[in-house]
Formats: sequence, C-alpha cells, structure tokens
Amino acid sequence: MGVSGCGKSTVGSLVARQLGFEFRDGDDFHPPENVAKMRTGTPLNDVDRKPWLEAIAAYMRTTQAAGRGAVVACSALKESYRDILLRHEPWVRFVHLTGPREVIAERLKARAGHFMPPTLLDSQFATLETPPDAWSEDLRRTPEEIAASILARVRGANG
Repeated sequence: MGVSGCGKSTVGSLVARQLGFEFRDGDDFHPPENVAKMRTGTPLNDVDRKPWLEAIAAYMRTTQAAGRGAVVACSALKESYRDILLRHEPWVRFVHLTGPREVIAERLKARAGHFMPPTLLDSQFATLETPPDAWSEDLRRTPEEIAASILARVRGANG
C-alpha cells in the first residue's frame, strides 16, 4: 500500500513470485469511470473508491477461500479503506511503502503509459492516513531489498 508511484506493483510482484502467490494490481479493479476521472486529473472520492475496494476484497476472499495466496498492490490510503480490505483478517498483511514526496514525484514524472497523472500526488498524500498496524518499508531501497525484508517478515510471522 501507499501513494501512487511508491513501487507497490514492482515490489508486490517480486514478493508474490517468491511466495508462489498470485499478483494483482489494484488498478485493474477500477471501474472505467474511475480511470476516466483520474485521467482528467480529478481525484477520486470515497464514493468512487468504495466499489473498487469492495471488488478487491471480494477477490481476496475468493482467493483465500480457494486455498491460494495472493499479493495485491493497492493504495489503501485510509483506515476505512483498509477495513474494507479485510484489515482485521489474520491472513491479511499490509505493507506501507513510504518515502519522500520528491522521490515519488520524480518516479511519477518518469512513468509512461499510466492513467494516474503526477498532478494527483498531492491529493494522495492529503488522503493518506498512516497505518499504525502496517509493516513500513522505505522505498529508497531497491525493490529487491524491500521484497527481501517483506519476505523475512512473512516467513517470521508464519512460523
């Protein structure tokens, strides 16, 4: 979890591959209306985000019920969003990728082909409620270093 451009998809896919889990990008769950809104530089509100979060939660429940593991890259900026995303389920872990706004802004400027414009970064930081119960990882380290740290925590938490 974290603001756009923090490396969720890159790190999440590395972690999923190492665990033999499915990887899904939360962006893939957005309805077309949300994507269109963000393309125009308009931030999403809670009403926009609710069906998106519910779709991700449904995927998580279905995957877990089928006995499969999954890693989902999702901004999950507010406590209320994380609650929808099954925060209190013992099989769900949140990892918060954090770092300086300037570093993330540079990443967004360099990113091509994504619907989320860099102009929405400030709205993401304004919405972010830092999670006290998430594992925090500094995005200034390499994706491989972050993934290794997450994997060590997962393996430690699971015995």
